[in-house]
Amino acid sequence: MNTKRKKIYEGKAKILYEGPEPGTLIQYFKDDATAFNGEKKAQLEGKGVINNRISEFIMSRLNGIGVANHFIKRLNLREQLIREVEIIPLEVVCRNVIAGSLATRLGQEEGTPLPRSIIEFYYKKDELNDPMVTEEHITAFNWASGPELDDILATTQRVNDYLCGMFGAVGITLVDFKIEFGRVWENDFSRVILADEISPDSCRLWDATTGEKMDKDRFRRDLGNVIESYAEVARRLGIMKDMPTVIQGGLH
Repeated sequence: MNTKRKKIYEGKAKILYEGPEPGTLIQYFKDDATAFNGEKKAQLEGKGVINNRISEFIMSRLNGIGVANHFIKRLNLREQLIREVEIIPLEVVCRNVIAGSLATRLGQEEGTPLPRSIIEFYYKKDELNDPMVTEEHITAFNWASGPELDDILATTQRVNDYLCGMFGAVGITLVDFKIEFGRVWENDFSRVILADEISPDSCRLWDATTGEKMDKDRFRRDLGNVIESYAEVARRLGIMKDMPTVIQGGLH
């Protein structure tokens, strides 16, 4: 990693650097793991490498079915070249099975399949603990327009349908996931595209047979074997062949 590059933004799990051409950025995947809005932190060697590859795999396939996103190409083990977007300050959560905050908030049993997928919105504001908001809040505060929200909802449902099939084919249940969107401008017009990442950091993934958690909940809940579980997701997706070997939580 070239430390002389201009840093644009640093989040909990990634750093964005100025890209080689206007309208591009370099997205660097860190090994930092955080939970509960940064209250719990750790360094998990190799996490960034695995998330980089899994997100590349998923974003490439979504591009292939016409779901526009910011991914251009992977540069190395930890970095991707991406399109620069104007991030919409929303976390979009799609749920297929009751888990996490939904179970707590509504007093429902975790693991219960939902009769249909539910899409929720959260305002991206760490100091407010990313509060849940409605479509009325979003349009009233002008975080996104009505047509943009329609595009976000339609894209989220399409992503959910695709990912459920992709993970289901390798014995993994997609419980829920979080995605983000950004605007790209072409002259005076903008359109909304998928941004950020899709990885075990942003999805709940359970083994379809045993129910074993294969995602960030292993870190949140002190279940151990976090890197091994992320690597197992990559292995099932068929993207471990040219990656370093994951041994005892590290990359060698």
